[in-house]
Amino acid sequence: MATSRLEINFIRLLSRCESIASEKRGETEWRLEKYVGALEEMLVALKKSSSKPTTEVLTDYSRKVDFLKGLLEAEKLTSPTEKALANQFLAPGRTPTIANERMPASKTVHMQTKARCTGEMRNELMGIGSSSTDGKETDLRQRRGLPVDEKQSAAELDAVLQHHHSLQEKLAEDMLNLARNLKNNTLAAQSIIKQDNQTLTQSMRHADLNFEKLKTESERLEQHTKKSVNWFLWLMLILVCFTFISMILFIRIFPRLR
Repeated sequence: MATSRLEINFIRLLSRCESIASEKRGETEWRLEKYVGALEEMLVALKKSSSKPTTEVLTDYSRKVDFLKGLLEAEKLTSPTEKALANQFLAPGRTPTIANERMPASKTVHMQTKARCTGEMRNELMGIGSSSTDGKETDLRQRRGLPVDEKQSAAELDAVLQHHHSLQEKLAEDMLNLARNLKNNTLAAQSIIKQDNQTLTQSMRHADLNFEKLKTESERLEQHTKKSVNWFLWLMLILVCFTFISMILFIRIFPRLR
């Protein structure tokens, strides 16, 4: 199916949004939020279009739009820790938006945002500002001259951050395994229910066949019973007639004695 004009415009705007999201933006940047709102409207129109793409493509488009929305909401948080935690639950797209991408741009944006949030958390915990490059170089020179205790504290802080990052990855992996197990159990239960339905259908079919056979045999038995009763009645009538005639003959042959 040929790509519609609406889908082409949607892909262009989505690629532009991913490009803006990968750049370092200021607080006065407003284009990304407006563009994402336009993306949502175009996605709704694309789903209602007669020449809409396949379900898998629409699902990936929705995933990318939801990722950009979540990215904007995470950036509005004040605490770097909250930003990092919100960033952990973002799900980037699985396929490239345009053909010349080696890796999906949303995944690249996700990794950049994760690294940025981790750096902000480290700077916040160590009390280091990240406003300019000169400030970073000055702080780096100051850290080179730190006493042994402060260097040890910095190392311990890095270890704590690494530990928390490992815990978050383990939690995400556990949730993924739980979702996978739930899916497998659901599929197994669905298969069992399907087999039970098939067995029940076969049992009902056999019950209907047995009922039809029983009905046929009942009719035959009823007809046979009626025939037997008819022969018995005729036999009784013949016997009664024979007895009556015999009695008359007997009376005629042997008159009553006086």
